[in-house]
Amino acid sequence: MRSASILLVLLAAVLWGTTGTAQSFAPEGTHPVAFGAFRLCIGGAALLLFSMLQKNFSLSGWPLQSLIAAALCMAFYQPFFFSAVLMTGVAVGTVTAIGSAPVIAGLLEWILYKRIPARKWWIATITAITGCVLLFANPEAITVDPIGMLLALGAGTAFATYTIVSKELLHTHPPDTVTAVVFTLAAIILAPALLFFDLSWIATPAGIGTGLYIGIIATAFAYLLFARGLTGIKSSTAVTLSLAEPMTAALLGVMLVGETLSLLSWTGVLLLMMSIVILSFKRKTEARI
Repeated sequence: MRSASILLVLLAAVLWGTTGTAQSFAPEGTHPVAFGAFRLCIGGAALLLFSMLQKNFSLSGWPLQSLIAAALCMAFYQPFFFSAVLMTGVAVGTVTAIGSAPVIAGLLEWILYKRIPARKWWIATITAITGCVLLFANPEAITVDPIGMLLALGAGTAFATYTIVSKELLHTHPPDTVTAVVFTLAAIILAPALLFFDLSWIATPAGIGTGLYIGIIATAFAYLLFARGLTGIKSSTAVTLSLAEPMTAALLGVMLVGETLSLLSWTGVLLLMMSIVILSFKRKTEARI
């Protein structure tokens, strides 16, 4: 059960890691925030349709506070993250947002459930964050913008909180339904943002193709895998495993886009892989979820 859950979360992270490469094929001039909002709308619609076809789909018995919190977190993650990347650059924005999420998730588990993460989690998380920093190590590309850094931390907090709250929702509803309802609400919340951007790119073949791929595969299907994996592991563990996302993005950049990685970046990839191995190893004395 635990091994399968880890695999599902890793597969989700790998799919998330393809979004940057896919977005590079979007029409020139596509605003990242508009792309993120469109991605959420497509993903939410696909998840809702899929979930409604399931026999166990239900709109009753939801803890409203947790449901609204999860939807708000997913809605705000999109503009927070993409705005942070615009203001600070890909390196600083990604490292701050994705790197802060595991620490925030661990602290939230500690505060909310009085459960201190295990030593193995701390080792894996520190290893993964170090790997993430080295992966994007490029002093010439570093731009420290205070507002951008705050937005990146907001994105990390949103993702960590989404994971914690989704874990609560999974106690009362199946993963498919939880993901569908949360993403549909998040899409409704974020949809008005589309009114402020030029959307002509959506009508182009490249716009339709990249939008559908990221919306259906890299969002709907990926978060469905993530929710199912979340049923078998701790929230903090799932968030740390999600650091496989930037590793995937970097490797795809090398293989498909022709980018090159420095020795430091390859060291970062190795550390990220090591963190996954550390989290995957289970001791007999390990506590239950």
